[in-house]
Amino acid sequence: MRAVRFHAHGGPEVLKLEEIPEPRIAQNQVLVRIKACALNHLDLWLRKGLPGVKVPLPHIPGCDIAGEVAAVGELCTRVKVGEPVVISPGRSCGQCARCLEGRDNLCPSYQIIGGYGLDGGYTDLIAVPEVNVLPLPKGLDFIRAAAFPLTFLTAWNMLVTLGNVRPGQTVLVMGAGSGVGVAALQIAKLFGATVIAAASTSEKLAKAQDLGADHGINYRDHSIGQEAKRLTERRGVDIIFEHVGGETWKELIPILAADGTLVTCGATSGPIAETDIRYLFMRQLRIQGAYMGRKADLLTILSLVEAGKLKPVVDQVLPLAEAPQAHRLLEDRRQFGKVVLTI
Repeated sequence: MRAVRFHAHGGPEVLKLEEIPEPRIAQNQVLVRIKACALNHLDLWLRKGLPGVKVPLPHIPGCDIAGEVAAVGELCTRVKVGEPVVISPGRSCGQCARCLEGRDNLCPSYQIIGGYGLDGGYTDLIAVPEVNVLPLPKGLDFIRAAAFPLTFLTAWNMLVTLGNVRPGQTVLVMGAGSGVGVAALQIAKLFGATVIAAASTSEKLAKAQDLGADHGINYRDHSIGQEAKRLTERRGVDIIFEHVGGETWKELIPILAADGTLVTCGATSGPIAETDIRYLFMRQLRIQGAYMGRKADLLTILSLVEAGKLKPVVDQVLPLAEAPQAHRLLEDRRQFGKVVLTI
């Protein structure tokens, strides 16, 4: 079968289309013939290499996968051959206290398919546990179905599970043109919040407002802090949805309203943050980290996608052989929504 993988860290040119053996499934696993795989920034970080993080090489990236069931193991009872499916990207042991509490994303052995230790979806076939296989939402094709699992689950965990978003609040979504940003602004609106979208171009802000954002800030032309204060009449925002990284925190923390929360899942611009901690105790602020989300929440998201209340957004679609170009598009931040590979 075909697979795009890298044998060494580097630029997009290290991604190579190769022939590799087909995977064998265990008794509790399902073999999925992949039709589409969406990109995430995690794909870029793994390809480039992260200090202190060892990625087994060669590695197949790709966390967001949709396809058809090709075979099932002897112990599988729910999934049938030929069924169109999406794959829940988080794998856990299913037996520890965290898993049994329903907080599988806190499992000590938690891994992301296509992440640091598991091969992903830039390939024809993948073997995954049956528990990770979910039905394709009705009304969605494989391309759009691949565009929602990881980003919408992450955004749901950040805003709903951890951020406790509710009607009447104001939410600032950083990087609103990214896959996770697009998910966040829709989820915040679903829960009745006022959304301020921050993005790098007027075109992205116009698209964000088409999705429901109430206000937009072009952070290349304007100060996020000054604009957020103006838009909230100096009150500040209740939740900052942050995945850009440490360079932004010095400007963001002061614009949180009293009892506000900054919730973060990424460090694209750098992992070291600086802020004045007096804001934290004088305004009783919270800084909350988030990592993926619970499998059960993905079922809720799936039903909302099926009902048309949440919409995956696809910017560009490329064939598997053009994975290096897909990485360049994501690296240049030219897209609004997801870049998807068809397989």
